[in-house]
Amino acid sequence: MKYQSKRIAFISEHASPMADLGGVDTGGQNVYVAQLAKHLIGRGYLVDVFTRRDNAEIADVVNWVPGVRVINIKAGPACNVIKEELLQHMDEFKDNMIAFIAKERLHYSLIHANFFMSAQVAMGIKKELGIPFVVTFHALGHVRRIHQADQDKFPVERLYIEEQAVKQADHIIAECPQDRDDLVQYYNAPLNKISIIPCGFSAKEFHPMDKQAARKILGLPQDEHLILQLGRMVPRKGVDNVIEALSNVKNTKKPIKLLIVGGEYEKLEENTCPEYVRLLNIARKQNVVDSVIFTGRKNRNVLKFYYAAADVFITTPWYEPFGITPLEAMACGTPVIGSNVGGIKYSVADGETGKLVDPHNPGMLAEAITEMVNDPGTLDWMSENAIERVNRYFTWAQVADEVHSLYKKMTPIAKEGKLVQQKSKAA
Repeated sequence: MKYQSKRIAFISEHASPMADLGGVDTGGQNVYVAQLAKHLIGRGYLVDVFTRRDNAEIADVVNWVPGVRVINIKAGPACNVIKEELLQHMDEFKDNMIAFIAKERLHYSLIHANFFMSAQVAMGIKKELGIPFVVTFHALGHVRRIHQADQDKFPVERLYIEEQAVKQADHIIAECPQDRDDLVQYYNAPLNKISIIPCGFSAKEFHPMDKQAARKILGLPQDEHLILQLGRMVPRKGVDNVIEALSNVKNTKKPIKLLIVGGEYEKLEENTCPEYVRLLNIARKQNVVDSVIFTGRKNRNVLKFYYAAADVFITTPWYEPFGITPLEAMACGTPVIGSNVGGIKYSVADGETGKLVDPHNPGMLAEAITEMVNDPGTLDWMSENAIERVNRYFTWAQVADEVHSLYKKMTPIAKEGKLVQQKSKAA
């Protein structure tokens, strides 16, 4: 079924769909924006993704894929800036985005803001041009402060901006029930203004394959248990918890290796990667350094081989607004041991597609690892359940359908916003 084309704007100030993944500030939001934009094309939309220019060499407008343009907006220096220091540049982002809209004579049905700084930009544009907006926060400042306390380097203004965005947004997308509950508890968000729409996985990228073949492609041992941790290498992701658990894993039927995939660089070095140094020292202290393989950052087209090669995928962050990597692992047929938090407890079916554990409990994690790798029959059963579950509930096509349904409900608001926008231009 084809729908009438509508032009919409995504704002994703620090997370471009074109960025290489695996760095400190690149991850799930980049994937979300990229995949949702691509899948909305088939539902009659033209999508412009506005992101901050972080490279002086890149064009202002990139025709990324048919129907999706990436607009690189000047906001601060044209170089990498950590996201905790970007807020000061959002007024410039807003002004230059409005200037681009006016220059190109564009009419957007609505704006989909991603993250709180994008929401700040969307609020300013709504005020000046009358374009309604929906927001996916991807993470919430109040929750981050609970878990990170003084380690949270975002300015305190973040909380006020999020509170205002909750009030001014025409709708809010929560990525899981915990996300919805946090919005209600910490921001007094009205329930009728929130829709739960999860993240997804790409079946073209991630699918089941033969474990032995995947290991052969990667040059990994065939006669050992392999457990995998894959994602951004930052403290809150709990990689240290997995390393400490490894030292408590006893009595496995075969030797066990931990693969840690991710980091700022393809080759991790102690003089350039502080988090790598911290984790390496933990492995040395726990006497498991010979059982840990740090692979560095890997191109996205090889991640499926790592997922498929592993007996178990492990992710134990302190908190997680959603978490796309568990979906990708399950899509490859690999059971997941995950923290019983946020989106992970929503996507992983405890006891069916893997196990849920406390995020700061290496002993509990070690027990789950031992139990699962020593029971190949249960692993096979969980693998089948995992494949079935993600394909039933968590494909990007399904996510795009749900977002499209939400956009359609906002159509009267969008039409009203378009009239305001036209009047603003005429004035």
